[in-house]
Amino acid sequence: MSFQKKGEIVSERMSRKLQCRRVSRRSILQSTSVLLSAPFVAKATAAFGQEKLAGSGEVVVSSAGGSFVENLRKYVCDPFTKATGIRVVDATADNAEPQIKAMREAGRVDWDIAMPNAYFPAYSELQQAGAFMPIDYSLWDNEALKGVPESARLTDAVLAYQNATVLVYDERAFPKGGPNSWADFWNVKEFPGPRGLGVYNSIGSLAAALAADGSTQKGLFQLTNDKVDRALKKLDEIKPYVTKWWMAGGEPIQLLINREYALTSAPDGRAIAAIKKGIPLRMIWDGAAIVDNYWTILKGGPNSANAQKFIAFVNRAEIAAAFTQGTGYPGPNVNQLRHLPAELTPLISINPDNAAKTARCDVAWWFAKRPDGKTNADHVQERWLAWRTQ
Repeated sequence: MSFQKKGEIVSERMSRKLQCRRVSRRSILQSTSVLLSAPFVAKATAAFGQEKLAGSGEVVVSSAGGSFVENLRKYVCDPFTKATGIRVVDATADNAEPQIKAMREAGRVDWDIAMPNAYFPAYSELQQAGAFMPIDYSLWDNEALKGVPESARLTDAVLAYQNATVLVYDERAFPKGGPNSWADFWNVKEFPGPRGLGVYNSIGSLAAALAADGSTQKGLFQLTNDKVDRALKKLDEIKPYVTKWWMAGGEPIQLLINREYALTSAPDGRAIAAIKKGIPLRMIWDGAAIVDNYWTILKGGPNSANAQKFIAFVNRAEIAAAFTQGTGYPGPNVNQLRHLPAELTPLISINPDNAAKTARCDVAWWFAKRPDGKTNADHVQERWLAWRTQ
């Protein structure tokens, strides 16, 4: 699937409405350090860098701050410098898109690489405005080209990582066996207990409802009117049993730990972090909703050639595995599965057994204009908020 996007820089109000930012940025910052119980740093040598990636100078890479940038440096940036001779300068921003727009308007782009969210309308506007350089895939190893699906290799962006909204339950609440699907989440008789869904997590909640109603993952999104009707009707059934609508990515797992939830939707990275701590939670991948964040090279940046080399480097299998273990969210190269700890591979979204059960929104459709001039994203969000306030 080719993801070409449309949209505009959004206000703080819109950012609260669009759940993807909460899950993909802030939820990362506090959940990843516990994944490092089995440290892995890819072996990086000058030979591994290869002559075509060797260089000098620096590259400015923007990402989320906190533990994310610390682990990105340890697991990716420092090995890149060792392999290529190119120094990585960190830049941090919770919301990169407004800063990219401001730099362009000022006529001075200080960053080389940024990681926008594919489902955030601001990225669509920047993409349409030509803010991103074409990716030079001639620098990539054959292994990386084979391991990274074509759908993740766009003309002017590469999938950096994906995160999912999954069903998670407390094993203490179901000692004889818990739910195995979203249909079971709706089955309050056989699986009783307080439930949670995300108040801003419209994509995840609509996906869950459709899965519970028997929809298959294939073609689940586009969220056309008939599918939204079907999902909201299904959500009417479970709404009385949702004891609390979680707002931020860290809430649902903490509420499970506190036994205020027995089962809930939750970000996969948060769940993985808790499981790695030994907390008795179980993730169910059936009907999980996937969202994406991209690597982009900013047009007009000071070190574009080095940026191309960084993007080529991070998508190699061993480095992709290092990125996944350091951040807790997997990059797209499926060959990394050979380099990850055995206890981590069953928990991540690119594991083939899990990936087959997930659904990904059609981003091109998501930001396409309707006859009334609104995007499909605006229309679906309005319907979701109207339903929530009933």
